Amino acid sequence: MILYLHGFRSSPSSFKARLLAQHFAAIGRADEFICPQLPASPAHAIALAQQLIDQYRGDRLVLIGSSLGGYYATYLAEKNHCKAVLVNPAVKPPRDLEKYVGVTTAFHSDEPFEFKHAYVDELKQFVVDRISQPERYFLIAATGDEVLDWREMVAHYPMARQLVIQGSDHGVSEFADYLETVMAFCDAE
Repeated sequence: MILYLHGFRSSPSSFKARLLAQHFAAIGRADEFICPQLPASPAHAIALAQQLIDQYRGDRLVLIGSSLGGYYATYLAEKNHCKAVLVNPAVKPPRDLEKYVGVTTAFHSDEPFEFKHAYVDELKQFVVDRISQPERYFLIAATGDEVLDWREMVAHYPMARQLVIQGSDHGVSEFADYLETVMAFCDAE
């Protein structure tokens, strides 16, 4: 089972989420991929993800998290002792998202998106200062990420499997090129 956690203001309509859903459908494993719409509240997003994890507890679970979803995936992987693929993960979102407090729209719709100041405090509840089992993590970090610092990502996941992409962007627009590598990590025992 793959649980994909999208990033801030994103959705299951994001490029990587759609690509993964299409890939799982093409290989006849559509029922093994879940990507929920995460609420703006970090506490509610974690609660929803944990509910899904609990629902599929008997299955082998791998989390894939992008940006803020990577922050969530790290917390949930530590809590549930499962593997996680992190794509340009947010490492310090309480610091980085403070400037986004207010109302805007989601990236893939015209739906209003409100990020409240209280959510910054919620983010602090899910800090993982140090990962406990680096072998459970696969970090994909792009040096061209225009939103987050790839060096912070690399430093935060020491001894984890790491793929540092020279250039690229925050969304890792060439993610399809790495899909087989991601799947190999997810499917490995």
